[in-house]
Amino acid sequence: MEPKISEKAWNPELEKNILKKWEEEKIYEFKPNEDNFTIDTPPPYPSGRPWHIGAAAHYSQIDMIARTARMAGKNVYFPIGIDRNGLPVELYTEKKHKIRMRETERGEFLNLCKDALDDLEAEMILIMKNLGISGDFTNYYRTDSEEYRSLTQSTFIDLWKKGEVYLANRPNNYDWVSGTTIADAEIIYDDLQTKLVYMKFKIKDTDKEIIIASTRPELLCACKTIIVNPEDERYSGFIGKKIIVPITNAEVELTTHHSAKQEFGSGAVMVCSYGDQNDVALFRELQLDEIVAIGLNGRMTDVAGEYAGLKPKQARTKIIEDLEKGGFVEKIEEITHRTPISERSKTPIEIIPMEEYYLKQKDKIEKMKEVGKEITFHPTMHKQILMNWLESINIDWPISRRRFYGTEIPIWYCKECSEPHVPEPGKYYRPWNEKCPITNCTKCNSSEFIGEERTFDTWMDSSVSPLFISKFGRDDEFFKKVYPATIRPQAKDIVRTWLYYTLLRCEELTGEKPWSEAWVMGYGLDEKGMKMSKSKGNAIDPLPVIEKQGADTFRFWSASEINHGYDFRCNEQKIDSTKKFLSKLWNVSRFLSSFPVINSGVPTDSDKWILSELDKLVKECKKGYEEYNFFIPAVAIREFTWNVFAAHYIEMVKARAYGIDFSDEERDGAIFTLHKTLSTILKLLAPITPFITEHLWKTLYSNESIHQQKQVDFENIEEQTEITKAISEFNSKVWNEKKSQNLSLKDSIKIDIPEILQPFKKDLKSMHNLLD
Repeated sequence: MEPKISEKAWNPELEKNILKKWEEEKIYEFKPNEDNFTIDTPPPYPSGRPWHIGAAAHYSQIDMIARTARMAGKNVYFPIGIDRNGLPVELYTEKKHKIRMRETERGEFLNLCKDALDDLEAEMILIMKNLGISGDFTNYYRTDSEEYRSLTQSTFIDLWKKGEVYLANRPNNYDWVSGTTIADAEIIYDDLQTKLVYMKFKIKDTDKEIIIASTRPELLCACKTIIVNPEDERYSGFIGKKIIVPITNAEVELTTHHSAKQEFGSGAVMVCSYGDQNDVALFRELQLDEIVAIGLNGRMTDVAGEYAGLKPKQARTKIIEDLEKGGFVEKIEEITHRTPISERSKTPIEIIPMEEYYLKQKDKIEKMKEVGKEITFHPTMHKQILMNWLESINIDWPISRRRFYGTEIPIWYCKECSEPHVPEPGKYYRPWNEKCPITNCTKCNSSEFIGEERTFDTWMDSSVSPLFISKFGRDDEFFKKVYPATIRPQAKDIVRTWLYYTLLRCEELTGEKPWSEAWVMGYGLDEKGMKMSKSKGNAIDPLPVIEKQGADTFRFWSASEINHGYDFRCNEQKIDSTKKFLSKLWNVSRFLSSFPVINSGVPTDSDKWILSELDKLVKECKKGYEEYNFFIPAVAIREFTWNVFAAHYIEMVKARAYGIDFSDEERDGAIFTLHKTLSTILKLLAPITPFITEHLWKTLYSNESIHQQKQVDFENIEEQTEITKAISEFNSKVWNEKKSQNLSLKDSIKIDIPEILQPFKKDLKSMHNLLD
């Protein structure tokens, strides 16, 4: 019999034809009903080369969530978006055109950003489609569209009217490279080499001195007090004394505070505005007058005297030299210091007093903890990231940014009295470029206004994604059907930003949690275990890999290599080796395509055995799919297909399927079981490798897409673990014996079949050509 599948190997080029067919047939088209499965898909950010291989693996698994839900009979809403706001595109545009944002006319700069995003976005969409992602590309959204920005502004206006937003001048994390305030959630920490300088501070009117160790001697000009631990007996006689600051000769008081650590440095700490967040807290608590030592340009201000105009690192080097010349240094140690760094520009942040808008969050922490507890996390361990973050919040969220490419804060100020005015929601406003829609000031009746130039923190946009995709405020019927969303898939590094801010904003605006489940993935690492990033140059471009190996190879690698929630290493050789399994599946399917599909048959003991193993596989896959942990079904399917079904069962029943020395009934039992097993494998594998399963399914079993089928359920067939072990051991014994006697696998041999395998005697005899 000629096989129905003529091609000898799976050709990834077929994926393009299948993609085209899916688009033509619109098999993933969404029409809302009363019970929908909504995915709050993360809109990826196109900046520089879009995506590395780890991100592509992440999105391929998000697609597995969608396909799993469809085959579970759910009506899946899988929107696709592109995140186009914020700093990365500004930096990319500056680098590409060799310009500076603040030296370029704002409208011109925004157009350049948009053009850059359009080019990068096109490649990102191409990667997503080539991966086989089954989302709604026809209606994909952009976070910089007027419609999206209008929603962000409308939600802000709503919160403004509720009194949830306020303006305040406070010490803020400042990224001087980007020229903007950043929130605590946008800070990462890195261990950097620095100098710990032990400086001599003279105690006034005495010949005594105390030693103070600091990594920030350039802030001596901003020192307002010295603290020691109240239990530190070394300084008990000097509390309340005046201390003379070296270089500046300013006089400050020595006082006690529990935050001073006796074991660090000398135990005495200078409190400056602002070396770190501890300084910020102490200035508030002790009501100290701040000195602004570092300006918005990232350089020392005039209060630094002769060090004015230097960058902090330059000033540090110079002041250490001067301290040494003046005899103020006892010693200098090289240490590794945990340093706060801007997640975006990767430069150490400074803390600078700035006037910014804040969204209240401190009074919502307990509520957010309760909401967080209601959400099912996959895996559960990553819920702790959220809870830890909630415990660490100690200030409200600064939401204003001093950048260009973002959603503008919709505020106009009266030119006469500076009273802020917000317009009515419903349209997109650009205050820096538009006339105020309000005719007269509500406070002084003036008709002249000045528009706000700042933009929102991009998380203000991203945090309303569940509202935008559900047409909040635009289509009430649609909103009621798809909101709250079912699941939020995302990476673990943005739990404290995107996930948290979404909880905060959506609960404030709707009174409901935005989704009931959160699916959190780990980092994609390089071969050495380092986190992949474009800036490090260790990121692998996924598009050439997908084009060379095929999406299914890539996707199966992603599922079988990544234990959900954990970091994973990316290796092109491992991706390439995944093809071996797809080749095995193809060869099995090609062999079975020689036999007609039989819808019923009387199974023999051999057939009942493999069906029990198949049922066990279905049960295991069901568990993995319910947890959205694709590692479980991927590994289980590969193990079963390769090492049980192909290696043992197919070899056992091959002669019977051909009808050689077996009755028609026995033959049909084998053929029925072979096809039942393969068709089940294809269905189980379909969410992970959608292309090859679609091709084989349509070739062998149906004109209808496999992705429109209901997933198989287990039948609770009694397990035959002992039989499986016995079959495996007996077959290995025969193969090894033939090898030791230099016999081919087709040669006859005399080996006794053990008692436990007597019911399988006829199949085993034909398989191994056993002699009586």
